[in-house]
Amino acid sequence: MRSRSYSRVTIILKLGISLLITGCSTGFDNFIKTQKDKLIDGEKEFRFVSYNVPNLHYNEDYLDFKETNPWRLPDEFEIRDALQSIKQTGGKVARIYTLSVRKNSESEKVIRHVLAPGKFNEEAFIAIDRVLKIANEQGIRIILPILDNWKWWGGPKEYADFRNKEKNLFWTDSLLISDFKKTVEFYVNRINTLTGIPYKEDKAILGWETGNELQCPYSWCAEIAKFIKSLDKNHLVIQNSAVRVIPKEQIEDPNIDVVSTHYYSKSDVAIKNIKECIEITKGKKPYYVGEYGFQPTKDVQAVIDTIIKNSASGIMMWSLRFRNRDGGFYYHSSDNGGTAYRWPGFESGNYFDEKNLMNLVRVKAHEINQINIPKIPIPETPSLLPITTPFKISWQGSTGASFYKIQRKNLESDWTEIADNITDAVWPYKPQYSDTTVKIGQAYSYRIKAVSESGESDWSSEVGPVLVKEKYLVDEMMDYKKIFKKDGEFEFLTMKEIVRAKEDKNRLSAKENSFIIYKIDGRMKAVGVDFFLTRDDSSIEIQISEDSENFKPVVIKKSVYIPEFNEYNFFTSATYSVDNLPDNSHFVKIIFGKGVQLAKTEITYTD
Repeated sequence: MRSRSYSRVTIILKLGISLLITGCSTGFDNFIKTQKDKLIDGEKEFRFVSYNVPNLHYNEDYLDFKETNPWRLPDEFEIRDALQSIKQTGGKVARIYTLSVRKNSESEKVIRHVLAPGKFNEEAFIAIDRVLKIANEQGIRIILPILDNWKWWGGPKEYADFRNKEKNLFWTDSLLISDFKKTVEFYVNRINTLTGIPYKEDKAILGWETGNELQCPYSWCAEIAKFIKSLDKNHLVIQNSAVRVIPKEQIEDPNIDVVSTHYYSKSDVAIKNIKECIEITKGKKPYYVGEYGFQPTKDVQAVIDTIIKNSASGIMMWSLRFRNRDGGFYYHSSDNGGTAYRWPGFESGNYFDEKNLMNLVRVKAHEINQINIPKIPIPETPSLLPITTPFKISWQGSTGASFYKIQRKNLESDWTEIADNITDAVWPYKPQYSDTTVKIGQAYSYRIKAVSESGESDWSSEVGPVLVKEKYLVDEMMDYKKIFKKDGEFEFLTMKEIVRAKEDKNRLSAKENSFIIYKIDGRMKAVGVDFFLTRDDSSIEIQISEDSENFKPVVIKKSVYIPEFNEYNFFTSATYSVDNLPDNSHFVKIIFGKGVQLAKTEITYTD
């Protein structure tokens, strides 16, 4: 993490090099403009059905089991997967979330955009540079909100805390407004370090949104909108307030170009408010629904149909998550049962009708623009990640792929298919596939291809050979199939407390002193148990036996992962492990303490 402290000469040199590399290319002919209540792209009306991608520039969902800090800047692979997903769905717009602001007494390990008044994290803004670079290449417009009204990423309270002032003064205090204007000025005047294009000249930006769901006096909206206009004559200024119906003064303000509302209610309530907003903005100002979600597919269809039929500019679904560079996807659920979607939709998302909803949005994205739905492109070739053991295989997947095929070979055989119909959308933040049919002492190489409804990719580059030194029994807590014996009261958890459990929907809870036993037909070398602590005194006990009857306690190595302060209140996670086991160890007993949610058991053994 570093603050912005470049000299003028350094900036000029960097931009000169960037311009030589990129040629200052842009993927668009026009800035989006307005014509009464229409958005206009050149001479054509601009309408959209698309998605919010809140983590596109700044990821709050880096939730590996052992990770204590969930904040992570997305890389090119991740951003490209997100924007290619938008493109394949027929969406023309992606709305990111706001800039983050440093909180009081927060660890410096936590990445934030605004570190202090007029002080900014250059690395975090380079991630936005990368978003705009790829958006130009993919032909996707980006909406850039600046301020968050809520607590999640920092906003009014954090700006006020910088000056030891009360939160409610943010909207009226001249010093706090001046501090916020420093952020606006830095953002709007920024020159992209990857393309050399000033933000204010970048046609990939649809517009500047003053903030997300703002609860502010109109005077603040008016002042900030006017200030943005003074800096940038090319882009639209969008106002999004925490209201159900657009206030009259926002419609009449000449510095506010577009207005937007958010809804998470059933379709009948949302449609009533949407129609009222369409009526009062008719002939005056473009209007779109900036967020809608957490509702059944039939309600989503009714709301989108209302937008299309009544000639509003568009609607943005909440929300899309993209692939993780470490394999699989990022996940983000909500306490109210809502969740984020993964393109093109997967069986693991059946509980919120993911495949049907995403198909519906794709149909409507083309319908609103009166164009035929094209085939999803044949997926690009996926990339296997380094493999240390065949029991833990992951890959960087392909946009639009529904599943994958995996082949392996060794010195005694040519390529053989060992897996078909394998998805990368089952295990959050864990290896995606385990090859359990390998033999100790053999070395194997692997390759993978992606499959969509349109066809198959090429095979990936092979990874290997990987020498098999031991085998693994891995229990991800989906059912009792790998458990030899149990006693007590148990419950498999899926969505319950899933936010605090870092999106792990496969956990086993039990009453105190309940236990499970695993049996190993081989020489046991090590045992590892991952679990969440829901109380300060949560713990487990591990015992070993030769005969499943006479168990003995063993010395446990304890690794505890206490999360950095966060608004989601994640559980502390822990790994208890045992190694150097006696040769005749064949049974493992795990005894539950209070408040334990077991996430995974991993036993290493030889034949």
